[in-house]
Amino acid sequence: MAEYDAIVVGSGPNGLSAAVEIASAGCKVLVVEAKDTIGGGMRTLELTLPDFKHDVCSAIHPMGIASPMFSKLPLEDYGLEWIFPDAETAHPLDNGDAVIVERSVAKTAAQFGKDEATYKRIIQPLVDNYPKILNDILAPLKIPRYPISFAGFGAMGILPSTLYTKALFRDERTRAMLGGMIAHAIRPMDSLATTAVGLVLLILAHGVGWGYPKGGSQKIADALAAHLKTMRGEIITGQHVKSLDELPPARAIIFNTTPRQMLQIAGDALPSHYRKQLEKFRYGSGVFKIDYALSDPIPWANENVNRAATVHVVGSFDECVRAEHQSTHNQHPDQPYVLVAQQSLFDDTRAPEGKHTGWAYCHVPNGSTKDMTEQIEAQISRFAPNFKDVILERHTMHAMDMQSYNPNYIGGDINGGVQDVRQLFTRPVPRLNPYTTPNPSLFIGSSSTPPGGGVHGMNGYHAAQAVLKQLL
Repeated sequence: MAEYDAIVVGSGPNGLSAAVEIASAGCKVLVVEAKDTIGGGMRTLELTLPDFKHDVCSAIHPMGIASPMFSKLPLEDYGLEWIFPDAETAHPLDNGDAVIVERSVAKTAAQFGKDEATYKRIIQPLVDNYPKILNDILAPLKIPRYPISFAGFGAMGILPSTLYTKALFRDERTRAMLGGMIAHAIRPMDSLATTAVGLVLLILAHGVGWGYPKGGSQKIADALAAHLKTMRGEIITGQHVKSLDELPPARAIIFNTTPRQMLQIAGDALPSHYRKQLEKFRYGSGVFKIDYALSDPIPWANENVNRAATVHVVGSFDECVRAEHQSTHNQHPDQPYVLVAQQSLFDDTRAPEGKHTGWAYCHVPNGSTKDMTEQIEAQISRFAPNFKDVILERHTMHAMDMQSYNPNYIGGDINGGVQDVRQLFTRPVPRLNPYTTPNPSLFIGSSSTPPGGGVHGMNGYHAAQAVLKQLL
């Protein structure tokens, strides 16, 4: 007889969410994690100096706050506390000004001059319907539950962001802000559906806020694990699974991994045609990341930038387009798009009293080992001229370091594979139920499945539903 109803390989947000959902149905679940600590992309460590807490991967979590999976769980009972900065994001400009994305659509739009009415006309209806839109976005390809709301979003979202932005908005401030949002897609901005990424992030900014956990991303993982254990779910750490033979007997196994690791572990248990499909799965650009221990907050030239925990550092829309084109075409940008997080401004548990942390990354070609410290710090110093004066210590990770830290980050790809129209809803392979495989006991529920990357647990949730259909 099977020792477990289900085993989950990997303890990232999707692995833990899958385990929680299956355990809540009364099934016996085991999570197996290769590292000594759980969390995947939700770990917080002292990477620089003692008592400076750094989020190793994910840092800001609007999707986690909005997640239907997380929101139905009593995670606050296990110590998860969301922090909401004064503003959602900031985008400093070369003229010393800055665009501040506020929770209010109207206050944000008021900064856009001749684009004010257009911004409100487009964004406000999306924000008003954001629960319906997110319900269909965070699901596999199917007939939308809310077709009218989804159609309104999809008609704009399918457009290349270069076309959408320049066709509808005339003010360079508006365009710059949109570029910073859209670049989260980690794709060339003239690609189809890149606009959707920017729209989703704006919906979240105005609808739920760009918050993050007090104490670090690890708190999300710890809360999910604590809730799992109340349902007698088990977690084993420090066991790097290399073969199915290393696992106890189970009725179902869910891989919270990319297709590459699934093939390495379970390739012999899958038919050749499915293996070949998995082998064709495409991975995207990588990231180069720096964590900072700081003596003081980042000294932005525009003080309003300190109202937000998330800062998009790139200047103009055209500069953003150029940087993303280069990083996705095997070039290292001289002026990269830099994503900065300054959580300690609003969370005093992140650093010793009076000190601060900084978190920054830029996009680079997949598999890169180039040190981008100089380029990142030049970009930040462009808008915070005395930035280097407050640096106490740095910790850097190039793209292949990211893969070494988390094998799901193939070549430094933090999204579990390219998220384009060819490989978004069909990830990892075209299949009616993408979480199943031809082997009825093997499932996949990682960021390499719909709805893609992000800390929201919905990939694992949907994989769990596929498993429960078989178990119950």
